[in-house]
Amino acid sequence: MTTTDIAAMTGLELMRWVQTERPTDIPSIGRLLGMRFDEVDNGRVVISLDTRPDFANPLGTVHGGIAATLLDSVMGCAVHTTLPAGVGYTTLELKVNYIRAARTEGQTLTATGSVIHAGRRTATAEGRVLDEQGRLVAHGTTTCLIQG
Repeated sequence: MTTTDIAAMTGLELMRWVQTERPTDIPSIGRLLGMRFDEVDNGRVVISLDTRPDFANPLGTVHGGIAATLLDSVMGCAVHTTLPAGVGYTTLELKVNYIRAARTEGQTLTATGSVIHAGRRTATAEGRVLDEQGRLVAHGTTTCLIQG
């Protein structure tokens, strides 16, 4: 797929392409962290990853930046699913609340992002990260600037 092909896709089409094709030849934060796009719908995206020792903070639990990255990704991708072809977004603001630590030994973390408002210039979304037991690890909100 070429850059031109990608630019011609709506946000929803692009996110579904990423979900099904899982492009490994395109450098991305998702590839780096091993993110999987589990669900992609208009205004809603679910991404999961398996923790590993490389994600550890000095205390030996998953670094908060992993949860923040999951939230930024899942909420931003949820916003992207609402955009027409040729229109992008950038994160203006990210708010994260940490609830509990996560283990680094291959635990699956699942993040869900949902659009709250999709306007012409800005969009807002909310997200949650859950551990394998369905316990809340972190939650957050974002404001995105629509660029088109």
